[in-house]
Amino acid sequence: MPDPSYLAVGPGGRTLYAVDEREAGAVTAVRLADRAVLGSRATGGSAPCHLSVHPSGRWLLSADYGSGTVAVHRIEASGAPGERTALLTHESPAPGPGQQGPHAHQFTTSPDGGHVLAVDLGTDTVYSYRLDQETGRLTEAARAAARPGAGPRHLTFHPNGRHAYLANELDDTVTVCGYAPGTGRLTIGAPQPTGSGTGTNYPAQLLVTADGAYAFLANRGHNSLARYAVEADGARLRLLGTVPVGGDFPRQIAFSPDGGLLFAANQRSGTVSVFHVDAADGGLELAGEPFASPVAVCALPL
Repeated sequence: MPDPSYLAVGPGGRTLYAVDEREAGAVTAVRLADRAVLGSRATGGSAPCHLSVHPSGRWLLSADYGSGTVAVHRIEASGAPGERTALLTHESPAPGPGQQGPHAHQFTTSPDGGHVLAVDLGTDTVYSYRLDQETGRLTEAARAAARPGAGPRHLTFHPNGRHAYLANELDDTVTVCGYAPGTGRLTIGAPQPTGSGTGTNYPAQLLVTADGAYAFLANRGHNSLARYAVEADGARLRLLGTVPVGGDFPRQIAFSPDGGLLFAANQRSGTVSVFHVDAADGGLELAGEPFASPVAVCALPL
C-alpha cells in the first residue's frame, strides 16, 4: 500500500487499517491472517495522518492533515472499508498563528463511545461530534479552543473517561483536559512542560497506563520520553523526568497488549526502540538495541 503512516486494528484483531498519506488520501484494510488487501477507499481529503476504528467495529474514522477534513467510512462485514458516510472540513475558527488553514491531526472516540473527537493543529481546536450509528453522519456537539499557536496534535483519555491529555506540537506543552461524557464538551487546562528544556521540541503523542497511574509523552527534537505521575484521579500531571528514546524524532508510541512494553517509532533514524515499563513506578528501561525499520512512523504491537 502507498505511504502508510498510521495503523489501527479493528475489534477482534482480524483486520489492519492504514491511512495512505498522499495528496489523494485513502484508507486501506488488510486481513491479518493472510495479509490480503481487502480494499481501499478515498478519504475525500489530502494527506490523511490518523485513523481509528469506532468501538462498535462498524465505522472507520480518519483525519486529513492537508485538507483539514475528517471522514467516516462504513466497515463492511468482510472488514473492508465501505462507502464514505461523512466528510467535514474545519472551516472555523480561523487558522491559528502561522497557519494557512485547518490541519486535522487525529480523529478518535471517547471512552464511553458517545462522541468522536477531532484534534486540529491548524485551528487550535478540538471538535466533538455525535456519530449517528445508523447513518454514519456527524453532528457537531461542542468545540474546545486551545491556546492560540499551541498546535494541538494528539489527545489521550484517562481510563476513567473524565479527563484527557493533549499534546501540543507547536508550543511544546501538554495540557490536562476535563471531559463531560454527556455533552462531549472538553475543557482544556493550563499548559505544562514536556521536560524538553529550552531546545526545539515537538511533542507527538501521549500514552496512559491501563491503571491510570502514569503517562508518557514522545518528544521529537529532545528525542526523549517524558514520564508523568497521574494524580487527583486523572486531574493532574506531575512531570517525573525524561528518558532518552535511543533514536531520532519519535513520532509515535504504543504499549504492548499487556502494557509491559512501550514501543517508540523513531522517524528520522529509521528505528523502533522498545522499553520495559515498571508498573510500580512508571520507570522505563531500554530492552536492548533499537531495531531497524526504515522511516519508522508508527508501531502497532499485536
